[in-house]
Amino acid sequence: MDGFSATHKILGMRSKLPTMLLIQKERVHGAQMKTGTCLSYLERYFSLSHWFYLLMVDENSTTTRLLTLLNVSATKAGKKKWEPYVPADKLNKRKSVRLVENQSQETPQDVQQVGEQAQEVVFTEEETETDYTTDPYEQHFGCTSAHLSEAARSSVDNRAWDSQKLSRGRLGATYESIPEGCNPGPTTLKGDAILQRLKKSLNTRRGLTKDFQNDLLSTLSTHKDLYLSSSSWENKKTTREAISLHALNHITKKRRRVLKNNERISNATKAGNEPPEDVQDQGFTRPSVLILLPFRSSALAWFNALTTHTPSPEYQIENHSRFTSEYGLPSGAIDKLATATPGTYPQDHVETFMGNVDDNFRVGIKLTRKSVKAFTDFYGCDIIIASPLGLRQSMQKENNADYLSSIEILVIDQLDALTMQNWDHVKFVLDHLNKLPKESHDTDFSRTKPWYLDGHSEYLRQSILLPAYETPETRQLYNTRLKNVAGKIRTDKRWPPIEVPEGVDQNFVRFDCGNPKDEADKRFSYFATQLLPAVLKSAVQSSNTVIFVPSYFDFVRVHNHFRKLSVSFTVLSEYSTNQEISRARQAFFSGQKSFLIVTERFHFYKRYKLRGIRNLVFYGPPDHPSFYSEYLSYPFLDEGVESSDVTCRVLYSKYDWFGLERIAGTEEAVELTKNV
Repeated sequence: MDGFSATHKILGMRSKLPTMLLIQKERVHGAQMKTGTCLSYLERYFSLSHWFYLLMVDENSTTTRLLTLLNVSATKAGKKKWEPYVPADKLNKRKSVRLVENQSQETPQDVQQVGEQAQEVVFTEEETETDYTTDPYEQHFGCTSAHLSEAARSSVDNRAWDSQKLSRGRLGATYESIPEGCNPGPTTLKGDAILQRLKKSLNTRRGLTKDFQNDLLSTLSTHKDLYLSSSSWENKKTTREAISLHALNHITKKRRRVLKNNERISNATKAGNEPPEDVQDQGFTRPSVLILLPFRSSALAWFNALTTHTPSPEYQIENHSRFTSEYGLPSGAIDKLATATPGTYPQDHVETFMGNVDDNFRVGIKLTRKSVKAFTDFYGCDIIIASPLGLRQSMQKENNADYLSSIEILVIDQLDALTMQNWDHVKFVLDHLNKLPKESHDTDFSRTKPWYLDGHSEYLRQSILLPAYETPETRQLYNTRLKNVAGKIRTDKRWPPIEVPEGVDQNFVRFDCGNPKDEADKRFSYFATQLLPAVLKSAVQSSNTVIFVPSYFDFVRVHNHFRKLSVSFTVLSEYSTNQEISRARQAFFSGQKSFLIVTERFHFYKRYKLRGIRNLVFYGPPDHPSFYSEYLSYPFLDEGVESSDVTCRVLYSKYDWFGLERIAGTEEAVELTKNV
């Protein structure tokens, strides 16, 4: 069959075009046709008739976008012509010197050929004895994934999941979901599928957290999505170490598979045989792990966790001092949180804001067999560590996000802190994950996995979410953004009631709402027409009253409403300057202002202790449970205050379940949200 006929055969099967392109291009590797390769016909055909396909196929379809990518790649200025396959230099090759008897008869060209033939890939005993058919990495991320099927994708798209409650050792109770009618494999694994060479450093350091890390690594090795709904600060360090080891193991196995296939192709070429067809082992671009974090201090903690598995002298850490300098505090700076007397600040506040809290950063990290190199270009790195803001600015500046097209492991840590930043940045980044790239970036499409070409990589991406507590935003992310056909796991925690000063009167005020879209309007209506008028009528509660508003949008609404009333008030928000904060605190404490309206984000970032409080009105339950108990303790900063002098009202609906559960406890929250 000539090249043009082969091209038409491919184009006649539009539904299977990406895979067919892959197969045909692979065949071209081994044989040159008399009148030119099939690929040259494809490139010529795409250049002349790309507009025709736009008429036949939806312009937003995967096929059309892939054709566009190939067309741009084929016509790009300076593009190298297709040539027979020549083995490339390998990362861990060694050259051997051969002694030739008749050296005088050799030409320089002959010597070069001998040197190339003597090159070989060196694999460790562990790598050569691995059974790829049973390796969880190969089963999930291999050329032909055992989990990916049309039925599984359909169930995921329709949000049809079969769920069950299980226990996973130290992880506790979990809800595990798999696509309806699918068998994604075993729910648990014996061991953790981590290469022993990588685990060696961890095994020498583990103590009391060994069981927790074992259970976590075993769960991660199933390649299911994992949502640790209440990641505690006590386990934060061990959690980072386990997940960074899992990511390092993933990258190492991926690199090992590429090197092994390089060797197979090289051996076939030397023997004069056609190269094997099952060598699809790569994505569109190199980065395969993305870690989203709120602050530079968090990035430094993750980088340190990663390098604990790559100790010297076995590994060389390049640009380590630069990373520490740019992601730590400047030289000579004093961290008031780290140096403060224990108990001065709440522990969670110290852990969150200690160190460099800049929220605009991005860095690429490249891993090889013997080195870890920070500050690598995104298209040459394996791991991207970034804040949502930093990554969004990079994407908007370059006008593409091609380096996110092949992400296979997504880690989002400190989701609770990210919800206190701009959540739109998180959604923006997630919208650009695992999309077909706009440019080829020298991609070898003959080595690209079929499910990348088919646009199905998001169904195999493993996502790991790590909040300190759940919010509607994080649960929605879990419900709608996680599409892993292997399944997803969510830990379940039953919360006890939060501790508050004894004797304080707590009044939970419920308003009815049947639609979450109407929740904001109905909350404000109830507050403005019933709750606030009752407070203003009371001689006791109409002064020394703090109104705590979780959402900034609700804060703006309440603030504008108070402007219409003839009452004295002041406000504190995350946008208040230090001078405005000082004036507002003094005016409220002295009684010049009767009401103080505070946002939850203000307390999250500042954590000021407010004096002069006698009455508390929570416009909604705070997301952070400690904020509730802290505000109830502030009245007792003043001398002579009794529990009977303090009142507290909490406005809520059934949609405030997460915040209500952490304050009142799981059992009491069930009673509070029951239909009347």
